[in-house]
Amino acid sequence: MSSLSVIKRNFVDNFPALKEKNFRYFWTGQCVSLLGTWVQRTAQQWLVYSLTKSPLLLGLLGVVQFTPMLLFSLFAGVFIDRFNKKRVLIVTQSIMMLLAFILSFLIWRGTIQYWHVLVVAGIMGCVNTVDMPTRQSFIPELVGKKNIVNAIGLNSSVFNVARIVGPAIAGYVMVRFGTALCFFFNGISFIAVIVGIVLIKPTHACMRNQSGKIFSDVKEGLKYVKSNKIILAAVLSMFVVGTFSMNSDVIIPVFATIVLHKGAEGYSILLSIMGVGSLIAALTIATRSRKGPSKKLLYGSSILVCLFQIVLLFTHSYLISSMLLAAVGFFTVAFATSVNSTIQLNTSDDYRGRVMSVYSLATNGTTPIGNLFTGAITEKFGPNFGFFGCGFVTLIFMIPVLWLLKVNILPKVKHRYK
Repeated sequence: MSSLSVIKRNFVDNFPALKEKNFRYFWTGQCVSLLGTWVQRTAQQWLVYSLTKSPLLLGLLGVVQFTPMLLFSLFAGVFIDRFNKKRVLIVTQSIMMLLAFILSFLIWRGTIQYWHVLVVAGIMGCVNTVDMPTRQSFIPELVGKKNIVNAIGLNSSVFNVARIVGPAIAGYVMVRFGTALCFFFNGISFIAVIVGIVLIKPTHACMRNQSGKIFSDVKEGLKYVKSNKIILAAVLSMFVVGTFSMNSDVIIPVFATIVLHKGAEGYSILLSIMGVGSLIAALTIATRSRKGPSKKLLYGSSILVCLFQIVLLFTHSYLISSMLLAAVGFFTVAFATSVNSTIQLNTSDDYRGRVMSVYSLATNGTTPIGNLFTGAITEKFGPNFGFFGCGFVTLIFMIPVLWLLKVNILPKVKHRYK
């Protein structure tokens, strides 16, 4: 057997989700679109900080963008369970493409102001409230339950490849051509994912009857999460880590400027290095998907994220900071992917949209609280203390959560969750 055949066989064995044509369409589109997303995300953070010179106002951007998810995620879950996910995604992706072009035009005209970015961020937040849980709950319709963990790992991998390459591209483009081109590139990148979604023909599609009342459906979904101890354990952990720890984007532009004395290129390289750690974690989990999500990895990684953020209090070295941020990226993705896989594997199709909306609420809906907290302490005490505050507060809240899970949950589900 040729070496090429061996490599191909090993690749297929490690990533069986790619055998599914529908998932390949979706994943390929994501490869392009997520690259554009990270180019814009990097440029947007730098643009806002350049316009305002305020960590607090930079944090406020996250508040505006993610408040719709905080307020409406649970209702979005009902909507997702009732409607065709493919059609929903075509609409949401098209709207976000238009928003990217609008920002690009305003920057190119030289008329961009802080409030413009806030308004667009708010609209994008409303769209993402539906788009994010729809994408998450769409994956099982493309691959079935057998390859869910592998598909989630692959999806996380491409997200983190984009997280590495996107900031590097953004840094180069911002220095050479300005930020307008970054937003324009993101707008163009949406075409790939829209085409991919159009080509998909789901084989596991599931929609609920639309006759039920919205509030009753929300209540029913929350009861389902509460009654399933495995899902509840994962969601509680994500609420804590998602609220207080996952706010590095707010701190890094300030940290790169004030502590490390670096410009746009140095800032984008830090994001890329953090993405390298994230990618390694995603690939590791994807290749061991047959073993299922690990309880020790889920809870251990949440603690390690906190500890590495706390250590960032004491560093002013670019090299050491890069290594610590790579570790933060690794354990953050290891934690988030484990949570996502655990929830997907233990959720009934009838409740998937509502459960994933709870997951999105825990991951991104609490960002307004976390961004305000992070922006405020970073502005008052500096970016080193911003990292410390995120890690320390997360650790404090995770201790009672882990104790609660150990005492009241884990013994009851030991036979189901390895």
